[in-house]
Amino acid sequence: MLHLRAVCPVDRTEQVLAALKEHPGVAHVVLLRGAALDPAGDVVEADLAREATDEVVEALCELGIDHSGGVTLEQVDTALSDAADRAEEAAPGEAADAVVWEELIARTGEESRLNATFLAFLTIACLLAAVGVVTDSPVTIVGAMVVGPEFGPLAAIAVGLVLRRRDLVRRAGLALAAGFPLAMLITFAGAVLGSYTGLFDRDVVLAAHQVDFVFQVGPFSLIVALLAGAAGMLSMTSAKSAALVGVFISVTTVPAAGFAAIAAVLGEWAICGRSVLQLVVNLAGIVVAAALVLALRNRRRRGRDLGRPLSRG
Repeated sequence: MLHLRAVCPVDRTEQVLAALKEHPGVAHVVLLRGAALDPAGDVVEADLAREATDEVVEALCELGIDHSGGVTLEQVDTALSDAADRAEEAAPGEAADAVVWEELIARTGEESRLNATFLAFLTIACLLAAVGVVTDSPVTIVGAMVVGPEFGPLAAIAVGLVLRRRDLVRRAGLALAAGFPLAMLITFAGAVLGSYTGLFDRDVVLAAHQVDFVFQVGPFSLIVALLAGAAGMLSMTSAKSAALVGVFISVTTVPAAGFAAIAAVLGEWAICGRSVLQLVVNLAGIVVAAALVLALRNRRRRGRDLGRPLSRG
């Protein structure tokens, strides 16, 4: 279940209570009169079955609570209550199939920001991939896949395309367009330093073949990217985040970027080009599949405009 807290003007409180009480998927409605100070008003709380959340939030937004007050959602890990059990049984659909659209927009919007943390994770992942290449270590390559933060912006692009949110597409596109070149440039510089100091030998690196799969582009590159994108979006929309780890391990986005940097240092421009192509194929495949999955789930969505421009630039 999800816990909802709404801060609402006093003149809207009864309407908010009515919207909550009339939905069968709502339990534990609480009213705290005059508890809100800024903005001033009442505080209404309730527990919602996940499959009822989108309809309830839509009703509150139609009352303008998102503008005159505020609506907050939190995950409830455990609820010991017959009323909560009845609400989950009465709510239409299954919790695993329910999409909380506002939650999805907020989550992908936050994860798609170009900031120091995103750049740090992407750079570290790219450096790990480079180490995996020069040491011919598939395990290190897998580690780089897990560390890479690129799925957040890719998911945001898919959400932006389906929901026609240009701000999401623009923000996520900027994160990827700036993040990958910067990470590859830093990895290139590190590889130059490593080569100059004798940390690795060109002939040894080229003689190793356990990690050649990183730059070997073929039909399965696209197939894996499509499957990973579909699984990733299903994971995000169904709150099954554990599946995302499998998504990270299955695609060769960051490893391809790291391999491209190493190949450039070694002067192997054919391998460098194939690595970049592998990166592009994986990025595009993930976005396409994620958008298709989201579009299919979006058919049940109400006709209202779910999103407001993200508040932070």
